[in-house]
Amino acid sequence: MPENGKIERRTILRAAGATAAPLALATTATACGGNDGTAADGTVTIRYAWWGADERAKRINRSIALFEKKYPKIKVKTDFQDYVAFWEKFQTQAAGGNPPDVFQDAVGFLRKYDKRGVLLDLKSQVDAGNLSMDNFRQGVTKVGEVDGKLLGVPVGSNTMALVIDKKVYAKAGVEPVAGWTWDDYFKALKKIHDTTGVPGDTGYFGIMYLYDLYLRQNGKAFFDTDGLGFDRADLTEWWTDAYNRVKAGIITDPKRVEQDKPKSSLSAGHGASEFTWDNFTVRYTAEGDSDYGLAPIPTTDGKQTGQYLASLLLSASSRTSHPKEVAQFIDFMVHDPGVGKIMGYDRGILASTEQYDAFKPTDTVNKEIAQYEEDTAKAGLLGTITPHPAGADTVESAFLRIGGDMSTGKTKVGDAVSQFFSEAQAAFEA
Repeated sequence: MPENGKIERRTILRAAGATAAPLALATTATACGGNDGTAADGTVTIRYAWWGADERAKRINRSIALFEKKYPKIKVKTDFQDYVAFWEKFQTQAAGGNPPDVFQDAVGFLRKYDKRGVLLDLKSQVDAGNLSMDNFRQGVTKVGEVDGKLLGVPVGSNTMALVIDKKVYAKAGVEPVAGWTWDDYFKALKKIHDTTGVPGDTGYFGIMYLYDLYLRQNGKAFFDTDGLGFDRADLTEWWTDAYNRVKAGIITDPKRVEQDKPKSSLSAGHGASEFTWDNFTVRYTAEGDSDYGLAPIPTTDGKQTGQYLASLLLSASSRTSHPKEVAQFIDFMVHDPGVGKIMGYDRGILASTEQYDAFKPTDTVNKEIAQYEEDTAKAGLLGTITPHPAGADTVESAFLRIGGDMSTGKTKVGDAVSQFFSEAQAAFEA
């Protein structure tokens, strides 16, 4: 599940610097009990890091309180930042041999850090009985399995969706239906623009995970095992069509999108729809003053959407001195019903059946998110996630950045395609 974007280097450095002091304090506190985080009375301290906003931190801290009540001999030191600052800091820690014992992770980083020997294969802890991989919703555990290893355990799942402004769609007389094609979708965007004056889409062309679905619908994929699963001609067609639609006004002007940040142009009223992960729908309700809902992904053949379940994961460091306690912590955080009630859908639809059954959403938005995933699964649309090779995180950022330059005319389509393939190759070889 991507939560990154285009952020200037000075912002990253400032964010990373702001967290240096708390980390130093946490390290000092841990060291007081010994180099391995064990106190004289046998109490073990493990470090847990994640990215997210303050609300996620509040929920996680409440969950940790439940864990420490059940396991009084295990203490958890916490650390969190926004997405970009988190990975900037994590990369430094991993390079220095001091990553957190357990941390929030995503599929795009698994092979990268496994290749560097950073990640613990959790299968040994499953075999030892410290971590259960039973009672998960169908399909979600595959996300953390790489090359026969268990490198991450899902805490929540989601899938790509189209979020729409229901009022604008209704005013234009457009009704999304399952099985509609890309041609249907683009005709709808034009109708919305011509009828209401609102661009139909906020800008789909730089979303790696959406392009992956489109490629999967056409027998390809964004990634294969070692690199890209598509060629220059594929991307040239995708970006050329997008550029023409931006110029025609049916896609929100990218300059307007930048001006609207940190709000989405959808919730700002400058676009009628936006592709994103289904659980992000709560964002639009909080930011905007219209009614927002989930619509089906357009298709190539009227049937297959290319969708799969992605997930935020919990991974562990191969350098941890406390693999048993880390495994017990992960097990608790993904299975305990009380944690499920606290976390809700903050990190996606709850992955384990114990937590999924324990949390009953009462608000309209979360009910619709849950229903969307249930309907997608029942329709038999979900496939297996495309493997992500080492360097996928860098490639995703390049796709977003270069696609943005293309859309504004800063870079011609042909040059943008060449630049992307060059940067992708460099990322895979790093």
